[in-house]
Order: sequence, then structure tokens, then C-alpha cells
Amino acid sequence: MAAYVALAEKGLPVELRLVDLSAGEQRLRPYATRAPTCRVPALTHDEFHLTESSAIIEYLEDVFGPPEYPALYPRAPQQRARARQMQAWLRSDLAALRQERPTEVVFYGAPCTPLGDAAQAAAAKLLRVAQTLLPEGQAQLFDQWCIVDTELALMLRRLSCDGDEMPEPLRAYADSQWQRPSVQTWLQFNQDARG
Repeated sequence: MAAYVALAEKGLPVELRLVDLSAGEQRLRPYATRAPTCRVPALTHDEFHLTESSAIIEYLEDVFGPPEYPALYPRAPQQRARARQMQAWLRSDLAALRQERPTEVVFYGAPCTPLGDAAQAAAAKLLRVAQTLLPEGQAQLFDQWCIVDTELALMLRRLSCDGDEMPEPLRAYADSQWQRPSVQTWLQFNQDARG
């Protein structure tokens, strides 16, 4: 989702090709030839191939950077570093929450059960960090929207099941980010792809 949102925010033309993960298509030629790590998403730009969302996003920011294209990261070095810190943290921590509340819960309304102890601890950590970094009354983490707002909103939306506790400002933040046109376009594409 984040790589797609980055492309949409930059206003870049894109041709999407679905990869059937259930059939293991990502491990077969020709995909594996272009994406040696056999991971999705993958970006092909000219003859350059790249996987991993964060690497794709940083590449797009380098090649299609401001001011010609909208920024994906804050301009100020410390804010940009904080944004990249958040990206790395969201991908490398909170595994128990991601495991018990996979993206199917967020995108497809899959049923969810109450969180176990480890996932509750991860959720509490997520809420604490989000409350610490999100300025009160602000609609985004930094002076302007950045890609990490989308990524944080996705993680927070894992806590949208009955019985999940989330402070109202964080719920409003996640809901606001979810209404962004680039996110809505992704959600519609995702829904259409599932048929």
C-alpha cells in the first residue's frame, strides 16, 4: 500500500501487475529474475528493478524529488530522520499485533478476536509512541503530510475491532489519513482486484 500511495502522491503514471502470492508466483521466473528477493511490492523503472516498500519510496523521492514532484518526506533533516525512524520501527516491531491483526482485518473486514497478551503489549506501545509523536490537534505527524502518516494510520487501523481501545485523537487521525485520495484509490483498486 505505501509504495502505491507514494506513486499516487507523486502523480506518476503506473501500470499495476498483480502477483498471485497464493500460487507462489513471486518465486517463479520471470518475477524472480527481476526481483531476486522474491518480495512484493516490486518496482520497475526503466530497466531498474527494486523491492521493499521503504526502498521503493526512498528511490521515488530521490528520482522524482521536490520541488518538481510532491515530497514524501519532511524537508527538515531531523523530521526526515524521525519519519524514517518511524518507518523502520513500524516494519520491525509490533510483530505480535501484525500477526494477530493482519492487513486482512484492515482491508477486508475479516473477523478479529480479542488481542492476546503480547499483541496487547504491542498495541499499548503503538498507542504510546503515536501519542508521543503526534502533536495534539494536528492532522499529521509533521508540518505537512508525509508517507509515514499513511503507514502509521494503517498500523493504528489494526485496532478497529470491537473492544479495542484507542484514544479519540488517534482514531480521528487514522480515519483522516484513510480519507486521503491516494489511499482511497488504493483501497478501491484492492477491492476491485479481489473481485
